[in-house]
Amino acid sequence: MTERNVLGGNLEPCGTEPMTGFFRDGCCNTQGDPRVVHTVCAVVTAEFLAHQASIGNDLATPRPEYGFSGLRPGDPWCVTAPNWLRAHHDGAAAPVRLAATNASVLRLVPLEVLREHAVDVPTDLSGLDD
Repeated sequence: MTERNVLGGNLEPCGTEPMTGFFRDGCCNTQGDPRVVHTVCAVVTAEFLAHQASIGNDLATPRPEYGFSGLRPGDPWCVTAPNWLRAHHDGAAAPVRLAATNASVLRLVPLEVLREHAVDVPTDLSGLDD
């Protein structure tokens, strides 16, 4: 079953360098598990990383015991919808790749909010409602 992105299309990969996703498959998918919330494909910034560290979600420090090299500004990463939304409210949201952001995010974050931070807005929106 192919998961959908917030634009209604097939969910695109978020990133493989470093390998992201809850399932470490490069995608912000849930595999049908509603408890999986690593569904926003963010392109992390220094400001976002600092914000996440300030709320107890240190994404920059390497954790070799988990095979995690730590993130640097510019890395794509599947972040949790609640943490991304908190960063948005605090003025530190990272840019978002809409085509790689899971549609399940829309239960928590309005599409208009995601579009404010989009870095991959398609120029032709026709056919996205099909």
